[in-house]
Amino acid sequence: MRKLYERWMVDWETRLTTRDTNRVVRPFEWGVEWTRAWPFVNGNYPQSAPAYERYLHDLNAHIVANSDRFFSYQTPTDFRLERRPVELFATRSNPQGEAKYRKQTGDFLRFTSPVVSLYPENNLANARWFPAPEKKKTRRAVVVLPHWNSDAISHNSLCTAFNWFGISALRLSMPYHDIRRPAELSRADYAVSSNVGRTIDAARQAVADIRSCFDWLRQQGYTEFGILGTSLGSCYAFLASAHDERIRVNVFNQTSSYYADVVQIGRSTRRH
Repeated sequence: MRKLYERWMVDWETRLTTRDTNRVVRPFEWGVEWTRAWPFVNGNYPQSAPAYERYLHDLNAHIVANSDRFFSYQTPTDFRLERRPVELFATRSNPQGEAKYRKQTGDFLRFTSPVVSLYPENNLANARWFPAPEKKKTRRAVVVLPHWNSDAISHNSLCTAFNWFGISALRLSMPYHDIRRPAELSRADYAVSSNVGRTIDAARQAVADIRSCFDWLRQQGYTEFGILGTSLGSCYAFLASAHDERIRVNVFNQTSSYYADVVQIGRSTRRH
């Protein structure tokens, strides 16, 4: 039975990873220029390629030893709710079901991300707001993070499920996903890629954005907080929870503990 299940899972995963034709194999890059705005760096990084590996290795060791500072942030001052049409922002090469969302509208929390990337679209954080009905509303709230390359609709049903129990939910668009995706991308490739510096920077940005969401929720009067993350979202959620004591309930689905494996052997990041 185990062999049959294993074969079924491998076949299913193969179908999922081969049905799209918009995957891009990108070259390996150290991405040291992405470190210039990090704590401990002060804008200085080596200018010659032979020094890149040692520089990132030593910097990473320092980050791990001082992670509270690395994931520190300033609370945004421009929180705002926007009512706008729901868009799919499909990542598949042959998207389906987009038309049914065109007449829907939703409330979206927008704010400037505390971590600034090279892409203006990515620097404006976005989280769809699912408040619990007034008759069921409690002081509990949860932030939901979907999987890598998710579209803007993914995991929204989890938020409505939380609402049934009186729990309000913010479904966060992770860095480089859906509305935050730079114009040159059809998928969220820059969130996890063969560019080491950019991948780490995306994780730092995700944690800052998550913690900012809890800042806004606290401003709205919520006092009990949880987080739910799936796949890449679970990695970001774990990092945020480890550095923010307000997050008391954690749910990690399809837990991603070592997503460096994805960078090394993933379909969109594998080396030639």
